[in-house]
Amino acid sequence: MTVTAATELTEREGALLAGVPTGLLIDGVWRPAASGKTFDVEDPSTGKVLLTLADAGAADGAAALDAAVAAQDAWAATAPRERAEILRRAFDMVMARADDFALLMTLEMGKPLAESMGEVKYGAEFLRWFSEEAVRSFGRYSGNPEGTAQILVQKKPVGPCLLITPWNFPLAMATRKIAPAIAAGCTMVLKPANLTPLTSQLFAQVLLDAGLPAGVLNVIATSTAGAVTGPLIQDARLRKLSFTGSTPVGRRLLADASNTVLRTSMELGGNAPFLVFDDADLDAAVDGAMAAKMRNMGEACTAANRFLVHESVAEEFAAKFAAKMGGAAVGRGTAPETKVGPLIDAKSREKVHSLVTDALADGARAVVGGAPVDGPGYFYQPTVLQGVEPGARILTEEIFGPVAPIVTFKNEDEAVALANDTEYGLVAYVFTKDYARGLRMANRIETGMMGLNAGVISNAAAPFGGVKQSGLGREGSLEGIEEYQYTQYIGFPNPHSV
Repeated sequence: MTVTAATELTEREGALLAGVPTGLLIDGVWRPAASGKTFDVEDPSTGKVLLTLADAGAADGAAALDAAVAAQDAWAATAPRERAEILRRAFDMVMARADDFALLMTLEMGKPLAESMGEVKYGAEFLRWFSEEAVRSFGRYSGNPEGTAQILVQKKPVGPCLLITPWNFPLAMATRKIAPAIAAGCTMVLKPANLTPLTSQLFAQVLLDAGLPAGVLNVIATSTAGAVTGPLIQDARLRKLSFTGSTPVGRRLLADASNTVLRTSMELGGNAPFLVFDDADLDAAVDGAMAAKMRNMGEACTAANRFLVHESVAEEFAAKFAAKMGGAAVGRGTAPETKVGPLIDAKSREKVHSLVTDALADGARAVVGGAPVDGPGYFYQPTVLQGVEPGARILTEEIFGPVAPIVTFKNEDEAVALANDTEYGLVAYVFTKDYARGLRMANRIETGMMGLNAGVISNAAAPFGGVKQSGLGREGSLEGIEEYQYTQYIGFPNPHSV
């Protein structure tokens, strides 16, 4: 399999990139790094440089936190309605520029334009959702059981936050953190992933244009994340850390955060099982498998990582699934026919291929795919593997690529045991016509989320998050804003007692 990737930017792509801020956003001003250093952002479909950005250092991180701290009191005192209106204006502005945001994500991350447009709509929805939640953050007032005192409970912003986002969903991961922080009245320092910072840069400018005051959001792209964020996490003025990324990095950040008892929320790794029972609608299961596996070329923490299929339908499922996978056009995300874009970089492709070669060496069989794609860019063939043995490396590590290993099971108990045989617990997918069984699976599988006869379940109105080593806290839904608030109780004598 080969793929042809465009080697030169089109006029529209060049014009869009020319409008992306390339500096650091500190206290409402885009400025160069204090050191003058820069780093390049590449197009993963060609390996060519898209833009060169200011490369933040420790001094820039400190300046960004200084700005957030200085803006915190005034921002917390801003009326909820005013914060809500800023978010709503930002939603309207993002949607008005949906084509620009989609193209920019495709250029820096590689996903097909249709998927990028889907992310624009999904990511923008957090702005609209939390614009509505900003004015519905209620406390409570009641008497104590003895009748001697009154209990007043209110929600208050936690204060300056450090938000660290991953490269795979450049808009949605930013809006999912920034929107609730704005709604709650928190100021922020955003550290986007250095592989895909351009969407965050453009989005930050949209927020400024929507009326967000200087210092409320500060953006520090950097190629040396630890050197910049490490001192911030140790600064007692920082009150909250929200991180989306790998579990090993999350563990290190949690250890660092313990020194100041820093409030944290962590959306970490996944190893999602995709269960297909013998009574499942196989065509629906295959469609669900494509959605759960191939969203973002498999580069998603919610991606189905292990396909657990009842032995009686495994051959038919594998054949149908492989036909769909093999028929997905691979290419640069800007091409209309493309269904599968490149992986993010050479290192990621090498890891995916090493997992596949290990599985093949241990006796697995490639029904389709199984190798990198020739030519420029970091493309990998959509792959389905059968005969994968339980305990194989490809079943224990997050693949983060377009590869689907299939394991068979004999009964419900074995399916549950296989599904729970992981340190992760972010999401699971279950396909069965027996809804009683589906609800049993929800109770028995150790997971924070479950798709029942559905391959995609992310929604701004739903609480996103996992259990075990997949993280702490929830993003989106009613719970999302609570991650950026603390509860204060005020007690006073009952004014009505005689």
